[in-house]
Amino acid sequence: MDTGGEIRIHQTRRLPDFLQSVNLKYVKLGYHYLISNLLTLCFIPLIVVTSIEASQMNLDDLRHLWLHLQYNLVSIIICSAFLVFGLTVYIMTRPRPVYLVDYACYRAPDHLKAPFDQFMEHSRLTGDFDESSLEFQRKILERSGLGEETYVPEAMHYIPPRPSMAAAREEAEQVMFGALDNLFANTNVNPKNIGILVVNCSLFNPTPSLSAMIVNKYKLRGNIRSFNLGGMGCSAGVIAVDLAKDLLQVHRNTYAVVVSTENITQNWYFGNKKSMLIPNCLFRVGGSAVLLSNKSGDKNRSKYKLVHVVRTHRGADDRAFRCVYQEQDGAGKTGVSLSKDLMAIAGEALKANITTLGPLVLPISEQLLFFATLVVKKLFNKKVKPYIPDFKLAFDHFCIHAGGRAVIDELEKNLQLLPVHVEASRMTLHRFGNTSSSSIWYELAYVEAKRRMRKGNRVWQIAFGSGFKCNSAVWEALRNVKPSANGPWEDCIDKYPVTLVA
Repeated sequence: MDTGGEIRIHQTRRLPDFLQSVNLKYVKLGYHYLISNLLTLCFIPLIVVTSIEASQMNLDDLRHLWLHLQYNLVSIIICSAFLVFGLTVYIMTRPRPVYLVDYACYRAPDHLKAPFDQFMEHSRLTGDFDESSLEFQRKILERSGLGEETYVPEAMHYIPPRPSMAAAREEAEQVMFGALDNLFANTNVNPKNIGILVVNCSLFNPTPSLSAMIVNKYKLRGNIRSFNLGGMGCSAGVIAVDLAKDLLQVHRNTYAVVVSTENITQNWYFGNKKSMLIPNCLFRVGGSAVLLSNKSGDKNRSKYKLVHVVRTHRGADDRAFRCVYQEQDGAGKTGVSLSKDLMAIAGEALKANITTLGPLVLPISEQLLFFATLVVKKLFNKKVKPYIPDFKLAFDHFCIHAGGRAVIDELEKNLQLLPVHVEASRMTLHRFGNTSSSSIWYELAYVEAKRRMRKGNRVWQIAFGSGFKCNSAVWEALRNVKPSANGPWEDCIDKYPVTLVA
């Protein structure tokens, strides 16, 4: 009886706190709706007054108005001419909408899967790693968030591994052509109609280029505008989309294809420097191909419209510049070193990016709260915590680059997201690993495979890359989007989400 009494007292004391939190929630919700619809609410009295005045006008009033307009025919003609001229200039110079017709993600064959035990056994049998390095890799794998079905290239399945230029070319061809074949099959677009081609791959840049390999394979036309982006890290996919968008403003009535991939074969690290071993444990085979269009006739069959691209570069800061750095270790073995300051630098880059993106996407209610907090902090109390805008009011889906478990955790915390908002990122990391710049497309494919994409939904793709860069792309769904044929999640989506070990 005493215990029951204590429980009832405890619950009674907590009830006001609960009610207060509920009240604050609805107060903020009401404030958000009020500010968002403030302009409409202000126009209602004006519309009512105008309607009343119009209803009181009689036939004589309308006749006098018509006679007045007849006597001012010259003024009307001049105003009409200016209006027509202004509309013509606006139509000719306004940015053309960019539509995402469809996209495809590559899925490697099953024989390239690398379960943890097999990965560790191969690492041990190569003889390149000491016991300390092997134990380090084992711990990274266990904490990485990767599952047992990610893929490594063919050359890494041999003992000893067989990295070579020929093997790297073969990996690139399998990934790029696999994604492109699927894209062209799903869209029924003739490769000859492609006017712009942008390919990004950070670490593998052969001669002829990757873009030239695609031109040769699909016999693309001779006047195609082709670009090959190298060394730009995991956020290069958004950069490639931004470049294609700008080109589509100049070259009208055409298609642009963006291919995003990374190449592992010649970039596997065979040394014992801990900071350079991490990419071996995280990066896996993957790639994507995206078809963009500026043709107005493609709107009805497209999945999304590009709304914003925001790019942030922190390369002027030496610490940020070197936090993801390709170099040789003391034994002369080449790899990519990840700095211990990486997450702090990523946080700074994210802050700079959302400072630019926020005013473009956030409702005015959130912008006012952010501005008010900033003023209070500057003028009165420097200890006041800065207000973190609620990006859940601006976006329905979040595609956070699956760079690693720590990256997803940090953004979930800093942006105050719910588990469902980072589900696509965590499941992509689990199923496919870090596929570099293409990971955000596997995540979008996950949302579609779960049938969660509705017309009007907004998607935020955000990625980080060496340099150091943070880039964002915002898309708006033009319809209820269904997954395309031969999608990467087609035969396994029912297994997800899976429960991850903490």
